[in-house]
Amino acid sequence: MSAMRGAAAYGRGASAYAKVGVESGVMSASPHQLIVMLFDGALAAIRTARIHLEDGNSAEKGKAISKALDIVNNGLLAALDTERGGEIAERLASLYDYVTRLLLSANLHNDIESLEQAETLLNDTASAWRDIGDEVARG
Repeated sequence: MSAMRGAAAYGRGASAYAKVGVESGVMSASPHQLIVMLFDGALAAIRTARIHLEDGNSAEKGKAISKALDIVNNGLLAALDTERGGEIAERLASLYDYVTRLLLSANLHNDIESLEQAETLLNDTASAWRDIGDEVARG
């Protein structure tokens, strides 16, 4: 086996192992932990997008921003329960809509400031969400 094939096989194996770890984490996570995982995924995608934006790699930047948009819109926003969540859910929906617009602007205009603002807003919200989880866990 050549070194290239060996590295490719290792990469596929490592990827499969990581996927199993993520799937196991999702299967055993509470609803609160699932939201934390969504925040973590969106923030990781934004950090990746920033790296590609700074490197001038538009295609990969676009993929990373698309991933962040998908998590925000089809994960965080879709998880909101506006009936039970009331005003808080409505405010979060507005925040996620604003983050979406920031991400779209960052992608369209290669605007690092919009990307950083989206990251800050999601990071602050994620931090508050984690704090809520800590309080619930303590009882």
